[in-house]
Amino acid sequence: MPQQIEIKRLTNANVYIDGNSLLGKVDECKLPEVNVSMSEHKALGMQGKLEFPSGIDKMEATFKWNSLYPDVLTKIANPFKAAEMQVRGALATYGNAGRTDEVPVVVYLTGSFKKFPMGGFKQSDNVEAETAMSVTYCKMEIDGQVILEVDALANIYKIGEVDLLEAYKKAIGG
Repeated sequence: MPQQIEIKRLTNANVYIDGNSLLGKVDECKLPEVNVSMSEHKALGMQGKLEFPSGIDKMEATFKWNSLYPDVLTKIANPFKAAEMQVRGALATYGNAGRTDEVPVVVYLTGSFKKFPMGGFKQSDNVEAETAMSVTYCKMEIDGQVILEVDALANIYKIGEVDLLEAYKKAIGG
């Protein structure tokens, strides 16, 4: 019997700030990329050079707003106060019979906004504004299962429930 193809689709989401829904206010959000810093290793007698993980690069998220919202702007204007953002979507699975499943995808972000939008004005066009958030914490869950969790301030890097930095933290006494 031939293998059945399953297609996963995630085509829409809602954004929350400090637990409050921003439904209809965000045109687009770009979630952070978790980039591992690599350090080169070379030594006498080795014919080649190698790279090994040495940390995590800074993370950034961006949000494109479809207008100026005072309630949101007052929350993101202070770069010294962290905001908690949440992006929620529904991951649909399709097969021969159509949509066979739909599960939540939730991304949690904590960080400070470093770019404050004043907007741009053009006749007959709605104002668009974009903000950039310096992210210190992010976690992705799919159907309640932790996929990835990174906390730069607490030295946490988890895949699933496994903290990849657990031995490192013990080794440095923290």
